[in-house]
Order: sequence, then C-alpha cells, then structure tokens
Amino acid sequence: MTPVADWGALIAKHLPPSGATLRVLDLGGAIGGALAALRADLDVTAAAADPAGWAVADDSIDAVVAFGQQLSPTLLQAALSALRPGGRLIALDPDGLPSAEQVETLTAAGYTRILVESAQASGGVLLRGEKAHTTADTLARIRVAAGRDDLLTDLNRYPGRYLYLLIRQTPNKPVWALRDGEALAWRAVALTVDDQTVLLAFSSLAKAVAFMQPAVLAGQICDINKVGKFSVQTAHAWALPLLLNPDSGLLAEHPQTLLTIDPATAEQPDE
Repeated sequence: MTPVADWGALIAKHLPPSGATLRVLDLGGAIGGALAALRADLDVTAAAADPAGWAVADDSIDAVVAFGQQLSPTLLQAALSALRPGGRLIALDPDGLPSAEQVETLTAAGYTRILVESAQASGGVLLRGEKAHTTADTLARIRVAAGRDDLLTDLNRYPGRYLYLLIRQTPNKPVWALRDGEALAWRAVALTVDDQTVLLAFSSLAKAVAFMQPAVLAGQICDINKVGKFSVQTAHAWALPLLLNPDSGLLAEHPQTLLTIDPATAEQPDE
C-alpha cells in the first residue's frame, strides 16, 4: 500500500507557480497534511467534499487538491469558481485508471491544459486541469500569480519561507551534462546603491519572472539564465543586504554587479 506521503509528493509536483504563499483547498482533508510537510510555503485549508459548505471567495485559490474524492459536476464547477485564473485542480484517485472520459469530463466543466495520466506503475490516476487565464499576455498572467506580493518589500516583516534570486549560471547546462572536472558557478544580480552592494531578491518565482522579463526585453539585464530558490534562513546566513521585490526603475538608476552564490545552498526549483 502506497503511503499518503508518497501520494502527496506526486501531487506537489503539479502545484502551480504562485506568490510567496500558495493557497490550497484540500477537499476532504485527506492530503493537505502531507503537502504541508513537503512545502513550507503552503496555506492549506481543509474543505468538505460537498461544496455547499465552502466559505471560499471566487478567484481566490491557487490550487484545489482532491485525494480519493468523487469529482461530481457540482464539485468541479465549485472548484473552478474558487480557483484564480491559472489556478489548478489536482485530483488523485489511488484506485483509478486513466481514461478519455476523464479528459472529456474536465473539458466539459470548463478546465484547460488538462492532464490525465497514470499515477505510478502500481496503479492510480492523476488528473489536472487549469482555470483559463483572462488574457493571452504571458507577463500579465505571471502578474496574476505574483499580484498578492506587491506590498511585500520589507524583509524584516516578510512572512514567506523562500527567496528567489536572478542567476547567471556558467556553464549554461544541466548538471547531468557537465563533463568530468566541470562545476557549475552561480552569480546573482545585485545593484550598487549608496556605495553598498545589495542583492535583488523576490518573494516568489512569479515575482522574479515578472521583474526579469521586461528588463531582459529592454536590454537592462543580460545573460541571466536561471532563477534560484533559497530558504530565508540561508539568505540571512549570507550576511548580505537584500532588496525585496525591487522596483524595476532601479535598474536604470544604479550600477549592476554579480555576486557569487553557492548553488549547493539552493532549494529544489519550482515548476
């Protein structure tokens, strides 16, 4: 029998990008504890399988997860309403098998980017669907996920568990492609402000990408090929000043530099 923790690890791989805290609605309350044990940045709320008792605002949830729950049309519609644009329904039936009917059911309920696959060799099926975005603009979509972090600029009051840095990795290749004797080197984007070097830090992957993408297009940032994820405790151990969720206008006002960061101190990357 597969432990619940293993099922939770499988679901966790499908959680969407979010702000500093990812809001999860756990239908039936069966899998939220396993997810919270894996991800310190989750805000998990248990909810009854019957949506009649939910007290959830529309467009307010990053992910709705269901373990061993029957996905009725009423439940699918309620979950879709609760999800923010780009949010995901992730359901795992440990006793089920993938079928075309499951894809049709999610499609009929209004979900997009649907995935139905075998959960593992011993059985089970994982279903995933997204709430459609309201725009085709990729940057605007990223800002939806990062929007709740707009006021997070004071590192001393930052409630999140992770920070993200803009990284230039050399050589620009995955670990498995390194030759013998070849090692990865990471250097993070920093600015010189009032004769002090400060690292640019972000509260979420979405926030980092929302800052980086227009800066790259404007030629203000070059050769950045990675976003590194670090625990707040690791960041404090650097004893370096950090600027949390900086305004992009600072790039034109202050000289840039790169600071060496040990890639071994990074967390597992987000999707």
